[in-house]
Amino acid sequence: MSALPVLVSVDGAVATLTLNRPAAGNTVNQPLADALLDAAIRCDNDPAIRCVVLTGHGKLFCGGGDISAFDAAGDQVPAFLSRLAGTLHMAVTRLLRMDKPLLVAVNGPAAGAGLSLAISGDVVIVAHSAHFIAAYGSVGLTPDGGMSWLLPRHVGLRRAQEIILTNRKVSAEEAAAIGLVTRTVPDDQLAPEMAKTARMLADGPTGAIAGARALLLESSHSPLEGQLERETRSIAAAGGSAECREGVAAFLGRRKPDFSGDA
Repeated sequence: MSALPVLVSVDGAVATLTLNRPAAGNTVNQPLADALLDAAIRCDNDPAIRCVVLTGHGKLFCGGGDISAFDAAGDQVPAFLSRLAGTLHMAVTRLLRMDKPLLVAVNGPAAGAGLSLAISGDVVIVAHSAHFIAAYGSVGLTPDGGMSWLLPRHVGLRRAQEIILTNRKVSAEEAAAIGLVTRTVPDDQLAPEMAKTARMLADGPTGAIAGARALLLESSHSPLEGQLERETRSIAAAGGSAECREGVAAFLGRRKPDFSGDA
């Protein structure tokens, strides 16, 4: 397999980003962060891509930051981490705000920033053998990758406090039960389930999905009246789209809608 830290493959309307440092547990160093940002920008700006998949190569999904790189930075660790986290955060922002859905397929354990990346998806499918751990406290660090924002939204503040502050391991089964991830599958079913779900998302109304993603990002800190106004503006804009015209026509015609733009 290629030595590139992030592999990008495009199959039809689905782009798959694969973290590709298996010998290092897919841990995040500067080259991987740079490559993930480049891949996120590419996916964000390519209208032919209608769904993005993020997964890992090897036994781990992502083991978090590359601790050996932290050590190598010596006294320059603050500057090193500022650049590394800043680059990673630009990638995360792109993935969360792009106008297409993000599917994360967690092929193995996820720790630190790997946990942050794992839970950033709109749909998160997890292999039974995977588990999650915050890990930051064990090396005297605080969360990055959006964990302090994403985790409380998914599992509530009290559980987020426990997971981050105690560094306890969360199994795949528990992660699904508490809403940290969408669902679990047997390890040998992860790839086919990933492909099936990605195709379903890519075939969906990506304009409407983009609008829903944007509304959900604003929902936790938006007053009720402000969120209702956003919903009004969003649904009105969606009502004038080709997607809506196709959806309505398909509903009335009792057929499956074609949101590809070729209808």
